[in-house]
Amino acid sequence: MTLTETTTDTARDDDTFLDSLCGRLRPGAVIVDPTALRTYECDGLTGFRVTPSAVVLADTTEEVRQAVLTCREFGVPYVARGAGTGLSGGALPTSDGIVISLQRMRAILEIDPRNLRAVVEPGVTNIDITKAAAPFGLHFAPDPSSQQVCTVGGNVAENSGGAHCLKYGFTVHHVLELEVVLADGSVVRLGGVNREQPGYDLLAAFVGSEGTLGIVTQVVVRLVRNPATVHTLCADFPSITAASEAVTRIIAAGIVPAAIEMMDALAIEASEAAVGAGYSLDTAAALIVENDGPAAESKVEFEAVEQICRDTGTTKIRIAKDSAERAMIWRGRKAAFAAVGRISPDYIVQDGVVPRTRLSEILSRIGEKAAESGLRVANVFHAGDGNLHPLVLYSEAEGQLEQAEELSREIAELCVEMSGSLSGEHGIGTDKACSMPRMFTESDLAAMWRLRRAFDPEELCNPGKLLPTPRLCGEKPGVYVPHALEVSGDIERF
Repeated sequence: MTLTETTTDTARDDDTFLDSLCGRLRPGAVIVDPTALRTYECDGLTGFRVTPSAVVLADTTEEVRQAVLTCREFGVPYVARGAGTGLSGGALPTSDGIVISLQRMRAILEIDPRNLRAVVEPGVTNIDITKAAAPFGLHFAPDPSSQQVCTVGGNVAENSGGAHCLKYGFTVHHVLELEVVLADGSVVRLGGVNREQPGYDLLAAFVGSEGTLGIVTQVVVRLVRNPATVHTLCADFPSITAASEAVTRIIAAGIVPAAIEMMDALAIEASEAAVGAGYSLDTAAALIVENDGPAAESKVEFEAVEQICRDTGTTKIRIAKDSAERAMIWRGRKAAFAAVGRISPDYIVQDGVVPRTRLSEILSRIGEKAAESGLRVANVFHAGDGNLHPLVLYSEAEGQLEQAEELSREIAELCVEMSGSLSGEHGIGTDKACSMPRMFTESDLAAMWRLRRAFDPEELCNPGKLLPTPRLCGEKPGVYVPHALEVSGDIERF
């Protein structure tokens, strides 16, 4: 069934579907106004937009369940959405389906400091979990750059990491239990408060499945004790190669810092224009290294890191004197993605992984590809685990979108060619589904399809994401068209 196609029978079915949906939910829970629907037409990958036929603003698990049951009855696809900050098109709607928004489900149900866990709804922002746990000396370890606004439900969908995932791991390492609504409308719990569970690890299969196996309606997360001490430095280097060598030597020395982040000159320029964190504008690359833990251990390791930076040719080391300066150094790093808007009207954030010993090599190859395409690429990324985030800068007004997409795709596939991965933490989504055969065999993908269909036999749950289909890889979603309020200057695109 297609909601937006215009045959008489289909139009009648559309009305029946929407009537049924509205009838099962509280008044005001369903949005059908065309202008309001445009709020949900994309996620953080703003180059692609599709307006859904309706949006459900769910307040409870039961409302999610009723929406899913209605979609199942009418064969209508649906896409779950949190804050919409994803960067791979994982929450891109389908024109013949609806969006089920979870942003109103943002209650922190329990903080349990004795058992180091919290029970939250999927619309709670990442940072709000840490704020709620802070009085107990605890925090939620995954810290993506968008942690001020991204929701934990989205973190589960994409298996988000962040700057400190080098030491603390990804979301999958910090989720103990999930309540999910499956495609048949059943509500089940995966995992348990104890990490060791018998049987197949369906919790691990669900985390990072990009919303294709069901909809998360409650999350039990693990909380981590705050470190006793934290040491942070920002070291300038005359070249990407020198900075990459420092990363390799730090890890080879047996040191596992909490974070090792790298920014190139273009990323530094953008960040400084936006927040003025005090980075050097005349350096080719900078490393942000943070060590934490027991005081004696952290001090020894931090001194070793400082010496390695000097041995590999750093031109300047800035050591955070206090928590305020540490926060400023991190503010510049975490603002870097959005800050790129200061130096380019449009950009694509790519996400890929390579062995960290090949960082210098791939950054050189990316530079060559950028030069060939005539576009600029800024690099700001998690160097400690080889998780790249190249930002391809372009101007849509100058007709460079397709060129930028091609360069972005080539960079992702180059990561695979260099024994890496298509994604480190942003997911595959719509953006890279067609590149999956570059990384996986037909048998691999067939196995993934069998898992997906075991949860969702009718493929209504977030279709067109993660796995390639002939239709998806033969067609493109609609390109960006400015909203009337953008044209009038009343709102700003970010």
